[in-house]
Amino acid sequence: MDKFVVRGGNPLLGTIKVSGAKNSALPCMAAAILTEDEVILENIPQVRDIETERKLLESMGAEVELGYGRAQHRTHIQCAILSDPVAKYEIVKTMRASSLVLGPLIARTGIARVAMPGGCAIGGRPIDLHIKGLEAMGAKITQDHGYLEARTDRLKGAHIVFDKITVTGTEDLLMAAVLADGETLFENCAREPEVTDLAALLTAMGAKIEGAGTSTIRVQGVAKLHGARHRINPDRIEAGTFLIAGAITGGDLNVDCCDPSHLGSLLSKLEQCGVRLDVGKDAIRVRSEGAASGQLKAVNISTEEYPGFPTDMQAQFMALATQADGASTITENIFENRFMHVQELNRMGANITVQGRTATVRGRTPLESAAVMCSDLRASASLVLAALVADGESILDRVYHMDRGYERIEEKLRGVGAQIRRMGDVFGKK
Repeated sequence: MDKFVVRGGNPLLGTIKVSGAKNSALPCMAAAILTEDEVILENIPQVRDIETERKLLESMGAEVELGYGRAQHRTHIQCAILSDPVAKYEIVKTMRASSLVLGPLIARTGIARVAMPGGCAIGGRPIDLHIKGLEAMGAKITQDHGYLEARTDRLKGAHIVFDKITVTGTEDLLMAAVLADGETLFENCAREPEVTDLAALLTAMGAKIEGAGTSTIRVQGVAKLHGARHRINPDRIEAGTFLIAGAITGGDLNVDCCDPSHLGSLLSKLEQCGVRLDVGKDAIRVRSEGAASGQLKAVNISTEEYPGFPTDMQAQFMALATQADGASTITENIFENRFMHVQELNRMGANITVQGRTATVRGRTPLESAAVMCSDLRASASLVLAALVADGESILDRVYHMDRGYERIEEKLRGVGAQIRRMGDVFGKK
Protein backbone atom coordinates (compact mmCIF):
# COMPACT_ATOMS: atom_id res chain seq x y z
CA MET A 1 0.00 0.00 0.00
CA ASP A 2 1.41 3.38 -1.03
CA LYS A 3 2.66 5.90 1.51
CA PHE A 4 3.93 9.47 1.27
CA VAL A 5 7.13 10.47 3.06
CA VAL A 6 7.21 14.23 3.64
CA ARG A 7 9.97 16.29 5.22
CA GLY A 8 8.79 19.71 6.27
CA GLY A 9 10.50 23.08 6.23
CA ASN A 10 10.71 24.11 2.56
CA PRO A 11 8.79 27.14 1.27
CA LEU A 12 7.05 26.40 -2.03
CA LEU A 13 8.42 28.56 -4.84
CA GLY A 14 7.57 28.65 -8.55
CA THR A 15 4.55 27.69 -10.64
CA ILE A 16 2.21 24.77 -10.12
CA LYS A 17 -0.51 23.81 -12.61
CA VAL A 18 -4.06 22.80 -11.78
CA SER A 19 -5.64 19.77 -13.45
CA GLY A 20 -9.20 19.35 -14.66
CA ALA A 21 -11.92 18.97 -12.05
CA LYS A 22 -12.66 15.39 -11.08
CA ASN A 23 -16.09 16.45 -9.85
CA SER A 24 -16.88 17.93 -13.28
CA ALA A 25 -15.35 15.09 -15.27
CA LEU A 26 -17.35 12.32 -13.58
CA PRO A 27 -20.85 13.65 -14.42
CA CYS A 28 -19.67 14.66 -17.90
CA MET A 29 -18.46 11.11 -18.52
CA ALA A 30 -21.84 9.82 -17.31
CA ALA A 31 -23.58 12.23 -19.72
CA ALA A 32 -22.05 10.32 -22.64
CA ILE A 33 -24.57 7.56 -21.85
CA LEU A 34 -27.30 9.86 -23.23
CA THR A 35 -26.19 9.55 -26.88
CA GLU A 36 -25.08 6.89 -29.34
CA ASP A 37 -22.54 9.34 -30.77
CA GLU A 38 -19.00 9.97 -29.61
CA VAL A 39 -18.39 12.45 -26.79
CA ILE A 40 -14.89 13.93 -26.51
CA LEU A 41 -13.84 15.38 -23.16
CA GLU A 42 -10.63 17.38 -22.73
CA ASN A 43 -8.71 18.27 -19.57
CA ILE A 44 -9.66 15.00 -17.86
CA PRO A 45 -7.54 14.46 -14.71
CA GLN A 46 -5.56 11.26 -14.30
CA VAL A 47 -7.03 10.11 -10.98
CA ARG A 48 -8.45 6.84 -9.69
CA ASP A 49 -12.10 7.91 -9.76
CA ILE A 50 -11.80 8.56 -13.51
CA GLU A 51 -10.35 5.09 -14.03
CA THR A 52 -13.23 3.64 -11.99
CA GLU A 53 -15.74 5.53 -14.15
CA ARG A 54 -14.04 4.17 -17.27
CA LYS A 55 -14.41 0.61 -15.98
CA LEU A 56 -18.04 1.30 -15.11
CA LEU A 57 -18.92 2.61 -18.57
CA GLU A 58 -17.05 -0.21 -20.30
CA SER A 59 -18.85 -2.80 -18.18
CA MET A 60 -22.11 -1.46 -19.62
CA GLY A 61 -20.90 -1.83 -23.19
CA ALA A 62 -19.39 1.59 -23.86
CA GLU A 63 -16.11 2.19 -25.68
CA VAL A 64 -13.83 4.46 -23.64
CA GLU A 65 -10.36 5.67 -24.54
CA LEU A 66 -8.58 7.55 -21.78
CA GLY A 67 -5.78 9.58 -23.33
CA TYR A 68 -2.94 11.15 -21.36
CA GLY A 69 0.47 12.48 -22.31
CA ARG A 70 0.41 13.43 -25.97
CA ALA A 71 -3.38 13.23 -26.00
CA GLN A 72 -3.45 16.13 -23.50
CA HIS A 73 -5.84 14.40 -21.11
CA ARG A 74 -8.43 13.86 -23.85
CA THR A 75 -11.03 11.12 -23.45
CA HIS A 76 -13.24 9.59 -26.16
CA ILE A 77 -16.47 7.89 -25.07
CA GLN A 78 -19.00 6.18 -27.31
CA CYS A 79 -22.06 4.46 -25.89
CA ALA A 80 -23.45 3.16 -29.18
CA ILE A 81 -24.72 0.03 -27.45
CA LEU A 82 -25.49 -0.27 -23.74
CA SER A 83 -25.74 -4.04 -23.48
CA ASP A 84 -25.73 -4.21 -19.66
CA PRO A 85 -27.20 -1.10 -17.95
CA VAL A 86 -25.95 -2.10 -14.49
CA ALA A 87 -23.56 -0.23 -12.20
CA LYS A 88 -22.00 -3.22 -10.46
CA TYR A 89 -21.00 -3.01 -6.82
CA GLU A 90 -17.53 -4.46 -7.37
CA ILE A 91 -16.75 -1.50 -9.63
CA VAL A 92 -18.45 1.40 -7.83
CA LYS A 93 -17.83 0.46 -4.20
CA THR A 94 -15.01 3.01 -3.89
CA MET A 95 -16.75 5.90 -5.66
CA ARG A 96 -19.64 8.06 -4.45
CA ALA A 97 -20.34 9.32 -7.97
CA SER A 98 -21.79 5.97 -9.06
CA SER A 99 -25.31 7.36 -8.53
CA LEU A 100 -24.68 9.77 -11.43
CA VAL A 101 -25.35 7.03 -13.99
CA LEU A 102 -28.86 6.37 -12.66
CA GLY A 103 -30.53 9.31 -14.42
CA PRO A 104 -28.85 9.00 -17.82
CA LEU A 105 -29.29 5.21 -17.90
CA ILE A 106 -33.04 5.26 -17.34
CA ALA A 107 -33.45 8.24 -19.70
CA ARG A 108 -31.60 6.44 -22.49
CA THR A 109 -32.60 2.79 -22.00
CA GLY A 110 -35.71 2.84 -19.80
CA ILE A 111 -34.00 0.64 -17.23
CA ALA A 112 -31.16 1.10 -14.74
CA ARG A 113 -29.75 -1.06 -11.98
CA VAL A 114 -27.26 0.77 -9.81
CA ALA A 115 -25.38 -0.31 -6.68
CA MET A 116 -25.71 2.02 -3.74
CA PRO A 117 -22.72 4.40 -3.80
CA GLY A 118 -19.43 3.99 -1.94
CA GLY A 119 -16.49 6.41 -1.55
CA CYS A 120 -15.16 8.39 1.40
CA ALA A 121 -16.62 7.71 4.86
CA ILE A 122 -17.38 11.37 5.57
CA GLY A 123 -21.08 11.07 6.29
CA GLY A 124 -24.36 10.37 4.61
CA ARG A 125 -24.97 11.45 1.04
CA PRO A 126 -28.56 10.21 0.73
CA ILE A 127 -29.72 9.07 -2.66
CA ASP A 128 -33.37 9.54 -1.69
CA LEU A 129 -33.50 12.90 -3.48
CA HIS A 130 -32.48 11.17 -6.73
CA ILE A 131 -35.21 8.56 -6.20
CA LYS A 132 -37.89 11.09 -5.31
CA GLY A 133 -37.13 13.14 -8.42
CA LEU A 134 -37.11 10.17 -10.79
CA GLU A 135 -40.39 8.92 -9.34
CA ALA A 136 -41.90 12.35 -9.96
CA MET A 137 -40.81 11.91 -13.59
CA GLY A 138 -42.64 8.58 -13.84
CA ALA A 139 -39.97 6.02 -12.99
CA LYS A 140 -40.82 2.97 -10.89
CA ILE A 141 -37.98 2.27 -8.46
CA THR A 142 -37.34 -0.75 -6.28
CA GLN A 143 -34.45 -1.59 -3.98
CA ASP A 144 -33.05 -5.01 -3.18
CA HIS A 145 -29.72 -6.51 -2.14
CA GLY A 146 -27.92 -3.15 -2.19
CA TYR A 147 -29.11 -2.19 -5.67
CA LEU A 148 -31.62 0.35 -6.95
CA GLU A 149 -33.58 -0.65 -10.03
CA ALA A 150 -35.48 1.97 -12.04
CA ARG A 151 -37.83 1.33 -14.97
CA THR A 152 -39.95 3.49 -17.26
CA ASP A 153 -41.30 3.60 -20.80
CA ARG A 154 -40.24 7.24 -21.03
CA LEU A 155 -39.65 9.84 -18.37
CA LYS A 156 -42.12 12.74 -18.17
CA GLY A 157 -41.35 16.35 -17.36
CA ALA A 158 -42.16 17.37 -13.79
CA HIS A 159 -41.90 20.17 -11.23
CA ILE A 160 -39.21 19.10 -8.75
CA VAL A 161 -38.27 21.06 -5.63
CA PHE A 162 -35.20 19.65 -3.89
CA ASP A 163 -35.76 19.28 -0.14
CA LYS A 164 -32.13 20.23 0.36
CA ILE A 165 -29.43 21.42 -2.00
CA THR A 166 -27.69 18.43 -3.60
CA VAL A 167 -24.96 18.59 -6.23
CA THR A 168 -25.15 15.00 -7.45
CA GLY A 169 -28.94 15.04 -7.20
CA THR A 170 -29.12 18.16 -9.38
CA GLU A 171 -26.70 16.64 -11.89
CA ASP A 172 -28.36 13.23 -12.01
CA LEU A 173 -31.88 14.55 -12.51
CA LEU A 174 -30.70 17.18 -14.98
CA MET A 175 -29.32 14.38 -17.16
CA ALA A 176 -32.58 12.49 -16.84
CA ALA A 177 -34.68 15.54 -17.76
CA VAL A 178 -32.94 16.35 -21.03
CA LEU A 179 -34.51 13.28 -22.69
CA ALA A 180 -37.84 13.43 -20.80
CA ASP A 181 -41.12 14.18 -22.53
CA GLY A 182 -42.02 17.84 -21.91
CA GLU A 183 -40.70 20.48 -19.53
CA THR A 184 -39.00 19.87 -16.19
CA LEU A 185 -38.65 22.68 -13.67
CA PHE A 186 -36.11 22.25 -10.87
CA GLU A 187 -36.06 24.49 -7.80
CA ASN A 188 -33.51 24.76 -4.97
CA CYS A 189 -30.79 23.46 -7.29
CA ALA A 190 -27.09 23.31 -6.53
CA ARG A 191 -25.18 26.22 -8.10
CA GLU A 192 -21.68 24.73 -8.10
CA PRO A 193 -19.44 25.30 -11.16
CA GLU A 194 -19.52 21.54 -11.72
CA VAL A 195 -23.28 21.74 -12.38
CA THR A 196 -22.73 24.58 -14.84
CA ASP A 197 -19.97 22.59 -16.55
CA LEU A 198 -22.26 19.59 -17.00
CA ALA A 199 -25.04 21.81 -18.37
CA ALA A 200 -22.59 23.30 -20.88
CA LEU A 201 -21.75 19.81 -22.18
CA LEU A 202 -25.42 18.79 -22.34
CA THR A 203 -26.25 21.97 -24.24
CA ALA A 204 -23.45 21.23 -26.70
CA MET A 205 -25.06 17.80 -27.16
CA GLY A 206 -28.38 19.41 -28.10
CA ALA A 207 -30.14 19.72 -24.74
CA LYS A 208 -32.35 22.74 -23.99
CA ILE A 209 -31.43 24.04 -20.54
CA GLU A 210 -32.00 27.44 -18.93
CA GLY A 211 -30.77 28.66 -15.55
CA ALA A 212 -27.80 26.38 -14.85
CA GLY A 213 -25.72 28.02 -12.13
CA THR A 214 -28.83 29.44 -10.45
CA SER A 215 -31.24 27.87 -7.97
CA THR A 216 -33.89 27.39 -10.69
CA ILE A 217 -33.24 25.29 -13.80
CA ARG A 218 -35.74 24.77 -16.61
CA VAL A 219 -35.30 21.92 -19.13
CA GLN A 220 -37.23 21.28 -22.32
CA GLY A 221 -36.87 17.60 -23.12
CA VAL A 222 -35.67 16.55 -26.56
CA ALA A 223 -36.05 13.26 -28.41
CA LYS A 224 -32.34 12.68 -29.00
CA LEU A 225 -28.90 14.06 -28.21
CA HIS A 226 -25.79 14.00 -30.38
CA GLY A 227 -22.06 13.89 -29.76
CA ALA A 228 -20.02 16.89 -28.67
CA ARG A 229 -16.56 18.07 -27.66
CA HIS A 230 -16.13 19.77 -24.28
CA ARG A 231 -13.28 20.98 -22.07
CA ILE A 232 -13.61 20.24 -18.36
CA ASN A 233 -13.33 23.10 -15.85
CA PRO A 234 -10.12 23.41 -13.79
CA ASP A 235 -10.33 21.82 -10.37
CA ARG A 236 -11.19 24.56 -7.86
CA ILE A 237 -10.46 22.28 -4.89
CA GLU A 238 -7.01 21.35 -6.17
CA ALA A 239 -6.34 25.05 -6.82
CA GLY A 240 -7.44 25.90 -3.29
CA THR A 241 -5.25 23.18 -1.84
CA PHE A 242 -2.20 24.59 -3.64
CA LEU A 243 -3.03 28.13 -2.51
CA ILE A 244 -3.01 26.93 1.09
CA ALA A 245 0.21 24.99 0.45
CA GLY A 246 1.87 28.23 -0.62
CA ALA A 247 0.45 30.12 2.35
CA ILE A 248 1.26 27.58 5.05
CA THR A 249 4.87 27.08 3.91
CA GLY A 250 5.70 30.79 3.65
CA GLY A 251 6.10 30.44 -0.07
CA ASP A 252 5.77 32.47 -3.24
CA LEU A 253 3.66 30.24 -5.46
CA ASN A 254 1.89 30.86 -8.74
CA VAL A 255 -1.17 28.61 -9.04
CA ASP A 256 -1.71 28.40 -12.80
CA CYS A 257 -4.51 27.11 -15.07
CA CYS A 258 -7.25 27.80 -12.51
CA ASP A 259 -10.48 29.84 -12.55
CA PRO A 260 -10.36 32.48 -9.79
CA SER A 261 -14.08 33.21 -10.23
CA HIS A 262 -14.81 29.78 -8.71
CA LEU A 263 -12.73 30.51 -5.58
CA GLY A 264 -14.31 33.67 -4.18
CA SER A 265 -15.16 32.46 -0.67
CA LEU A 266 -11.74 30.83 -0.17
CA LEU A 267 -9.82 33.84 -1.50
CA SER A 268 -11.75 36.09 0.89
CA LYS A 269 -10.84 33.95 3.89
CA LEU A 270 -7.19 33.70 2.85
CA GLU A 271 -6.96 37.48 2.63
CA GLN A 272 -8.59 37.80 6.06
CA CYS A 273 -5.94 35.36 7.28
CA GLY A 274 -3.20 37.75 6.10
CA VAL A 275 -2.17 35.94 2.93
CA ARG A 276 -1.20 38.17 -0.01
CA LEU A 277 -2.90 37.25 -3.27
CA ASP A 278 -2.41 38.56 -6.79
CA VAL A 279 -5.41 37.39 -8.81
CA GLY A 280 -5.14 37.15 -12.59
CA LYS A 281 -7.42 35.83 -15.31
CA ASP A 282 -6.42 32.18 -14.95
CA ALA A 283 -3.74 32.23 -12.25
CA ILE A 284 -3.31 33.32 -8.63
CA ARG A 285 -0.02 34.20 -6.99
CA VAL A 286 0.08 33.49 -3.26
CA ARG A 287 2.76 35.07 -1.07
CA SER A 288 3.21 34.37 2.61
CA GLU A 289 5.87 34.66 5.28
CA GLY A 290 4.50 31.66 7.14
CA ALA A 291 3.73 31.09 10.80
CA ALA A 292 7.03 32.33 12.21
CA SER A 293 6.39 35.91 11.08
CA GLY A 294 3.03 36.17 12.84
CA GLN A 295 1.54 37.24 9.49
CA LEU A 296 -1.13 34.53 9.51
CA LYS A 297 -4.18 35.48 11.59
CA ALA A 298 -6.98 33.27 12.87
CA VAL A 299 -10.31 33.46 11.04
CA ASN A 300 -13.60 31.61 11.41
CA ILE A 301 -15.17 29.61 8.62
CA SER A 302 -18.49 27.87 8.15
CA THR A 303 -18.98 25.47 5.26
CA GLU A 304 -21.94 26.12 2.99
CA GLU A 305 -23.23 25.21 -0.44
CA TYR A 306 -21.67 27.18 -3.32
CA PRO A 307 -20.92 30.08 -3.42
CA GLY A 308 -20.23 29.66 0.29
CA PHE A 309 -17.06 28.16 1.74
CA PRO A 310 -16.69 24.64 0.28
CA THR A 311 -16.79 21.61 2.54
CA ASP A 312 -14.07 20.13 0.32
CA MET A 313 -11.67 22.86 1.56
CA GLN A 314 -12.50 22.58 5.26
CA ALA A 315 -9.76 20.09 6.17
CA GLN A 316 -7.08 21.98 4.24
CA PHE A 317 -8.04 25.29 5.85
CA MET A 318 -7.87 23.63 9.25
CA ALA A 319 -4.24 22.74 8.59
CA LEU A 320 -3.57 26.41 7.80
CA ALA A 321 -5.40 27.48 10.97
CA THR A 322 -2.92 25.47 13.09
CA GLN A 323 -0.25 27.96 11.94
CA ALA A 324 -2.34 31.14 12.32
CA ASP A 325 -2.06 33.42 15.35
CA GLY A 326 -5.14 33.02 17.56
CA ALA A 327 -8.12 30.70 17.79
CA SER A 328 -10.16 29.79 14.71
CA THR A 329 -13.57 28.13 14.74
CA ILE A 330 -14.47 25.85 11.85
CA THR A 331 -18.10 24.76 11.51
CA GLU A 332 -18.99 21.88 9.18
CA ASN A 333 -22.58 22.20 7.95
CA ILE A 334 -22.56 19.82 4.96
CA PHE A 335 -21.34 16.43 6.25
CA GLU A 336 -21.73 15.17 9.80
CA ASN A 337 -18.56 13.06 9.89
CA ARG A 338 -15.91 15.25 8.34
CA PHE A 339 -13.53 15.87 11.23
CA MET A 340 -11.64 12.57 11.07
CA HIS A 341 -8.43 14.45 10.24
CA VAL A 342 -8.53 16.25 13.62
CA GLN A 343 -7.08 13.31 15.55
CA GLU A 344 -4.23 12.94 13.08
CA LEU A 345 -3.43 16.68 13.09
CA ASN A 346 -3.39 16.61 16.89
CA ARG A 347 -0.92 13.71 16.76
CA MET A 348 1.35 16.10 14.85
CA GLY A 349 1.11 18.71 17.62
CA ALA A 350 -1.99 20.68 16.65
CA ASN A 351 -4.35 21.93 19.36
CA ILE A 352 -7.84 21.21 18.03
CA THR A 353 -11.01 20.41 19.99
CA VAL A 354 -14.33 19.36 18.51
CA GLN A 355 -17.80 19.90 19.88
CA GLY A 356 -20.58 18.72 17.62
CA ARG A 357 -20.14 20.26 14.19
CA THR A 358 -17.62 22.90 15.32
CA ALA A 359 -13.86 22.54 15.69
CA THR A 360 -11.80 25.10 17.59
CA VAL A 361 -8.21 25.43 16.40
CA ARG A 362 -5.76 27.18 18.72
CA GLY A 363 -3.13 28.21 16.31
CA ARG A 364 0.51 28.99 15.83
CA THR A 365 1.45 25.62 17.25
CA PRO A 366 4.68 24.05 16.02
CA LEU A 367 3.92 20.79 14.23
CA GLU A 368 6.07 17.70 14.58
CA SER A 369 6.56 14.82 12.20
CA ALA A 370 4.52 11.68 12.84
CA ALA A 371 3.12 8.58 11.20
CA VAL A 372 -0.48 9.42 10.32
CA MET A 373 -3.41 7.75 8.59
CA CYS A 374 -5.40 9.25 5.70
CA SER A 375 -9.12 8.67 6.24
CA ASP A 376 -10.62 10.32 3.15
CA LEU A 377 -9.68 12.40 0.12
CA ARG A 378 -9.60 15.91 1.61
CA ALA A 379 -8.31 14.73 5.00
CA SER A 380 -5.34 13.33 3.07
CA ALA A 381 -4.66 16.78 1.61
CA SER A 382 -4.78 18.40 5.05
CA LEU A 383 -2.16 15.96 6.36
CA VAL A 384 0.14 16.65 3.40
CA LEU A 385 -0.16 20.38 4.12
CA ALA A 386 0.61 19.86 7.81
CA ALA A 387 3.58 17.64 6.96
CA LEU A 388 5.01 20.35 4.69
CA VAL A 389 5.60 22.54 7.77
CA ALA A 390 6.21 19.86 10.41
CA ASP A 391 9.64 19.41 11.97
CA GLY A 392 11.13 16.20 10.63
CA GLU A 393 9.89 13.46 8.34
CA SER A 394 6.24 12.38 8.38
CA ILE A 395 4.83 9.19 6.90
CA LEU A 396 1.30 9.30 5.50
CA ASP A 397 -0.43 5.94 5.11
CA ARG A 398 -3.41 5.05 2.88
CA VAL A 399 -2.70 7.75 0.31
CA TYR A 400 -4.86 5.87 -2.19
CA HIS A 401 -7.53 8.29 -0.95
CA MET A 402 -5.41 11.12 -2.36
CA ASP A 403 -5.09 9.35 -5.70
CA ARG A 404 -8.89 9.39 -6.05
CA GLY A 405 -8.93 13.14 -6.60
CA TYR A 406 -5.44 14.67 -7.00
CA GLU A 407 -3.34 14.02 -10.09
CA ARG A 408 0.23 13.12 -9.11
CA ILE A 409 0.20 15.63 -6.27
CA GLU A 410 3.59 14.52 -4.98
CA GLU A 411 5.22 15.26 -8.37
CA LYS A 412 3.56 18.66 -8.61
CA LEU A 413 4.61 19.64 -5.09
CA ARG A 414 8.13 18.34 -5.58
CA GLY A 415 8.39 20.56 -8.67
CA VAL A 416 7.98 23.66 -6.48
CA GLY A 417 10.38 22.63 -3.74
CA ALA A 418 8.52 20.24 -1.44
CA GLN A 419 10.41 17.27 -0.01
CA ILE A 420 7.86 14.57 -0.69
CA ARG A 421 8.19 11.11 -2.15
CA ARG A 422 5.98 8.08 -2.63
CA MET A 423 6.76 4.64 -1.23
CA GLY A 424 5.09 1.72 -3.01
CA ASP A 425 3.58 1.23 -6.44
CA VAL A 426 3.04 4.51 -8.24
CA PHE A 427 -0.54 4.95 -9.43
CA GLY A 428 -0.84 5.25 -13.19
CA LYS A 429 2.47 3.57 -14.05
CA LYS A 430 2.80 0.04 -15.28
